Amino acid sequence: MSSKDIDQVTGVETTGHEWDGIKELNNPLPRWWLWTFYGCIVFALGYTVAFPAWPMISSATTGVLGYSSRADLDTDLAAAKAAQGDLLTRVAQTPAADILKDDALARFARAGGKSLFKVYCSQCHGTGATGSVGYPNLNDDEWIWGGSIEQIEATISHGARSPTDPDTHFNVMPNFGADGILAAPQIDVVARQVASLSGIKGGEATAEGAQLFADNCASCHGTNGEGMIALGGPSLNDQVWLYQGTLDAIRSQIQQPRHGVMPAWGTRLGETAVKQLAVYVHGLGGGQ
Repeated sequence: MSSKDIDQVTGVETTGHEWDGIKELNNPLPRWWLWTFYGCIVFALGYTVAFPAWPMISSATTGVLGYSSRADLDTDLAAAKAAQGDLLTRVAQTPAADILKDDALARFARAGGKSLFKVYCSQCHGTGATGSVGYPNLNDDEWIWGGSIEQIEATISHGARSPTDPDTHFNVMPNFGADGILAAPQIDVVARQVASLSGIKGGEATAEGAQLFADNCASCHGTNGEGMIALGGPSLNDQVWLYQGTLDAIRSQIQQPRHGVMPAWGTRLGETAVKQLAVYVHGLGGGQ
């Protein structure tokens, strides 16, 4: 007697497995599938012999073909440097302002600066350099530390309030409220005075506000709120605001100001990369 379990409906042998009265037919796999499977096994074995594959303690098998993706990368990098010719050397040897006078050199520096910007600057200033609250927009003509090519280069190289660079741009706005320099009613008056300079809702110019502004603000922001680049004092009489242009935001900044920090990129990226970034940023439209 045969011990095989044959399905009465199909006449096909079952595997012997059963779930809730349902049995599994023991149909053979298609020949094409089996040959494909066997072919994959042969290919895999051949691949591990021909190419780097098996990891070891400190390295891996190199494969009989000696292929190396790292070697390919080194070759591509060498080809890219060769394609640059002497342009990179010329950027390194040319003052940033003079780079702008050479169209070919400026295009090269700008292209390199654009790539560098995406890697190192876009996280704060945005991919389009439009900035956000607390991070300056680099497309307009409002510059806290100056928008000439030389000033932009200096800002990128040394940063702002960077703890790692002794030549960094540095200024600190007093905590007029937190340190008790001005009383709450005075802060409100001077905030309204500042808001009136650019027509912000709630702004109100008064004699008291003008006097408070002259005594506490004009030394950094200018007599009429026009700003002072030498001191890093932002202008207060236009529509460009680093921390929002509302009466509440102005009042908060006077009470206890926020101070942003920009890294000093000079030591990290080198002089040549900083020049390329400066050329790119200057060319965004707001460079002076």
